[in-house]
Amino acid sequence: MRVIFMGTPDFAVPSLEALCAHGHTVAGVLTQPDRPKGRGMKAAFSPVKEAALRLGLPVYQPETLRDHAILPLLEETKPDVAVVVAYGKILPGYVLRYPKYGCVNVHGSLLPKYRGAGPIQAAVINGDTETGVTTMMMARGVDTGDMLLSASTPIGPDDTAETVHDRLMQLGAQTLLRTLEAFENGTAVRVPQNDAEATHAPMLSREDGCMDWTLSAAALYNRARGMTPWPGSFTYAGGAVLKLAGIRPDAAVSDAAPGTLLVSGGELRVVCGDGHTLRIGSVQPAGKRMTPVADFLRGNTLPERFEPAPAHE
Repeated sequence: MRVIFMGTPDFAVPSLEALCAHGHTVAGVLTQPDRPKGRGMKAAFSPVKEAALRLGLPVYQPETLRDHAILPLLEETKPDVAVVVAYGKILPGYVLRYPKYGCVNVHGSLLPKYRGAGPIQAAVINGDTETGVTTMMMARGVDTGDMLLSASTPIGPDDTAETVHDRLMQLGAQTLLRTLEAFENGTAVRVPQNDAEATHAPMLSREDGCMDWTLSAAALYNRARGMTPWPGSFTYAGGAVLKLAGIRPDAAVSDAAPGTLLVSGGELRVVCGDGHTLRIGSVQPAGKRMTPVADFLRGNTLPERFEPAPAHE
């Protein structure tokens, strides 16, 4: 099948590689323009661009798809299908209508649950025990198109958004291949989504990593897992940001106020809103390195209680 591929981050790379490995003709790869990155703010390639160049595929990086900007490319490449995996741009109607089989999206949730840009994180944050991927026909709305195929994977108690992401990007590639095979065989079935069951999963911001110690220990542990690796978890100590890592549930309970620190034997526990505690493995003050708690406590002191986010946050 002749394919135009649209994608940008790591999540999309296995799908692109699978298309090439299984004999599909990738006539072109669209990805986001190079963006400044790092201390030197040098232009960095997206993971999909790096993969496409490695695979010897033509790469296109339009700033916009509006005003029929890529119509000449579509007319030149004549794709049977457009495959979209976390591209990061809204597809206009002329793009949606052009390919013979339309535009197929690989989405990181079991639709209609968790439409939007942050489905993997949302599933972990909400304490779900299962998630998956769905291939769907792209439509004008955000992740509202008819579903094609889905595949699921469990979420374990120690999984993070990172570990789930890495499983789903492989599962997405496998499900994409099955979807294109169904198109070729004439067995593809479109199933409309039930909008009444839809939930939304917005993109995370850095502020989402702030720990609200009035929540239960279980809820905060799930949030910490969902914030790994980005934006990470942090709190406020003495008015300054303190990043936290290695957050684990703990058996200790306390009737102290939420956010109270329990320090003993080189270990740090924080009291949560339900009286249960979380153990903190490592901490990182602003401008310093992440340090194991036992090492940090040998040369530093912490307040009696972690503070809520300042009002302006």
